[in-house]
Amino acid sequence: MNFMDVLNKRRAVREYTQATIDRPEIEALINAAIEAPSAMNLQPWAFAVVLGQERIDGYAKRAKDWLLASFAQSPEQAHARHMLEDPHFTLFYHAPALVLVLAKSSEAQAVEDCCLAAENLMLAARDCGLGTCWIGFARPWLNLPETKAELGLPDQYQVVAPIVLGRPIAWPESHGRRPAEIYWIRPAQAEQHPAAMAV
Repeated sequence: MNFMDVLNKRRAVREYTQATIDRPEIEALINAAIEAPSAMNLQPWAFAVVLGQERIDGYAKRAKDWLLASFAQSPEQAHARHMLEDPHFTLFYHAPALVLVLAKSSEAQAVEDCCLAAENLMLAARDCGLGTCWIGFARPWLNLPETKAELGLPDQYQVVAPIVLGRPIAWPESHGRRPAEIYWIRPAQAEQHPAAMAV
């Protein structure tokens, strides 16, 4: 695929085959991720990888149970609670690999830089025929001190982007995109001298 095909055909994939993902494949995606821009070229990212569907499913159940116990009974969270209460819903979609993009620093822009790296990773995965889905729900549980200690992550690192990875059973259809909302900003001189616009 050319680059625009990759952009247009990337999807959030929530159904994966049981095929494993090899370390070299994931390393290639991470090498694509680190080509992302970063403020002052600080490159404030690190990566953690969990392999194995059974192990990832175990984390998914624990994260789901923690979320259900922690969610407030508020109208704003009713949809999320309804989804999590579904016994068939699993947080990591039975994926064979989970990649965590971590912010190593609390510097301004570190989180945004990690988001750029995550997007690179997801686009590179699509180019390789691999599906991804960013699991924002999992962040609070993954950022608990006890979870980071269990996973062997430095306590000061922040999990920014939990991304499941695997071979799609099928590529989802596009949900489409609304037209971009664009404001064309006129030069200040034109705003001060409207007559100059009538030529």
